[in-house]
Amino acid sequence: MTNMAGLTPKNFLWSMDGDVAVIRLNNPSRKNPLTFESYAELRDTFRDLVYATDVHAVVFAPNGGNFCSGGDVHDIIGPLVAMEMVDLLKFTRMTGDLVKAMLNCGKPIISAVDGVAVGAGAIITMASDLRLATQQAKCAFLFNRVGLAGCDMGSCAILPRIIGQGRAAELLYLGRAMTADEGLAWGYYNALHPAETLESEALKLAHRIAAGPTFANGITKTQLNHEWNMTPDQAIEAEAQAQAICMQTEDFVRAYKAFVAKEKPVFEGN
Repeated sequence: MTNMAGLTPKNFLWSMDGDVAVIRLNNPSRKNPLTFESYAELRDTFRDLVYATDVHAVVFAPNGGNFCSGGDVHDIIGPLVAMEMVDLLKFTRMTGDLVKAMLNCGKPIISAVDGVAVGAGAIITMASDLRLATQQAKCAFLFNRVGLAGCDMGSCAILPRIIGQGRAAELLYLGRAMTADEGLAWGYYNALHPAETLESEALKLAHRIAAGPTFANGITKTQLNHEWNMTPDQAIEAEAQAQAICMQTEDFVRAYKAFVAKEKPVFEGN
């Protein structure tokens, strides 16, 4: 186990609000694009979060009125055009590894989406557990607009699970932006908030989750991601085993004692 409160990344901003980590990309003048280096460092950070004892939820926040403009045209797209297949596959696997790390980090992730969230920026919101947005949010899986397939970083597997196959197909074939109202109506966004309160609302939600039984929250995240690959019988058995594990925690005992005493339980994550 490790503490991550003092993390000092080179390629994005990191801060702590109690036991909630806040991540934001840091090139607002260019709408916060991703680079080879920021992809890799984000991937490694989410991998390390599995072992973090002082982080119980994550907010991925905007910066300067935008979330993320995707892969940087000059730092990423240009070099990719000149690469051989072997190196291209290394890159696409690395970007996919960021999504895998987000799905498997064991911490609930909330994306707070303002302005542009396109390409890989849209993927980061998709790979989060919950999404809040402003009315100005424009989320686009625009890969086909640059001559690529819509199936990037897990989008053909994950996006239909959130908004349905037909809606996902429309966005992936056209590469058009999903408006905030569409995102809310389709269940992509959990709520819309004004820009001035978006981050505080995201932190409020993150703290509500982090105040719960954090070990059990990690189990919930695992099951939400894994049970899509199971039959109903397999899922029921997996949940039986998961719940039996959670019943061995002190948080389960704390909740029982608090109920008997007519008090609110205070969970400690063990």
